[in-house]
Amino acid sequence: MKNSFLVCLCLVLTQFGWSQKYLSRTAELKFDASVPNMVEIAAKNNAVSAILDASTGKFAVNVLINQFSFKIPLMEEHFNENYMETSKFPNAKFSGQIAHFDASKLASKGTYELEGDLTIHGETKKVKTKMTVVMAGGKINANCNFVVRAQDYKIEIPSLVKEKFAENIKISFSGDLQNK
Repeated sequence: MKNSFLVCLCLVLTQFGWSQKYLSRTAELKFDASVPNMVEIAAKNNAVSAILDASTGKFAVNVLINQFSFKIPLMEEHFNENYMETSKFPNAKFSGQIAHFDASKLASKGTYELEGDLTIHGETKKVKTKMTVVMAGGKINANCNFVVRAQDYKIEIPSLVKEKFAENIKISFSGDLQNK
């Protein structure tokens, strides 16, 4: 598992070259597939890798799926084995571009368009969202929220429990990236 993570990270670093890179291995990704008045279906992962090339605005994220933690351990087991099939699809990744990114303006909080390819469960789809970015204490803080649908990524939800899952799954990313 660690080897596949290191290979993915090396590929991302190779893709970006070696200019102004900001990196985090402790970014946070949360998802919420809860339906009102039902059992909470939400998890977070605090071991997310992210890299931003401040000279080009290229941005990439790698997520080890089995690092998501749930409040209910059985839910975590079902998530990894039945829904996400982490033995076949151990990670999710995003690779994209922050439009009109200007690193010289990072002293003040800016909101940018982020567009790229999101791969989950072996399926890749285009994603477009807003990302807030600001430089503070020598780190770049980046945040964004977007929505995905399980069916778009061929994640099968059994009909027995389908009414407990939100059709639109809320995803949020937050990370402090340091210059490397």
